[in-house]
Amino acid sequence: MQRIRPVLDGVASPSRPAALIVILLLANLLFNILTNAAFRVSAFAESWRSFLVWQVIGNLAGFITVLTLTWLLRYMPLSVAFPLTTGLTVIGVQVIAAAALFHEPIAARQWAGTVAIVIGILLVSRT
Repeated sequence: MQRIRPVLDGVASPSRPAALIVILLLANLLFNILTNAAFRVSAFAESWRSFLVWQVIGNLAGFITVLTLTWLLRYMPLSVAFPLTTGLTVIGVQVIAAAALFHEPIAARQWAGTVAIVIGILLVSRT
């Protein structure tokens, strides 16, 4: 929470509770990772039933990401919430889903892009 606090200083205020914002951002991130991982699993499903089950899981998780983003928009402007959630999703899907769950290699250029996204998130959250 200590590292997140400086980032939240630009978006949190008494009318914008920092703890709720962090919870919503984490929920959005986790359900975005689940969404993308479910779609990846469905792409390699060996039966229509398995394909449809994973598609339903992915779409339900995606719907929850929409709800968390909508709730975030009560506490921060779209110009901050959307880049923040999208950037975190790119990082989360790349690092957690692609690398950790599916053991996909991540090239140095992709890591450089991840660093650029983190810098972008910091810049956007400071406005």
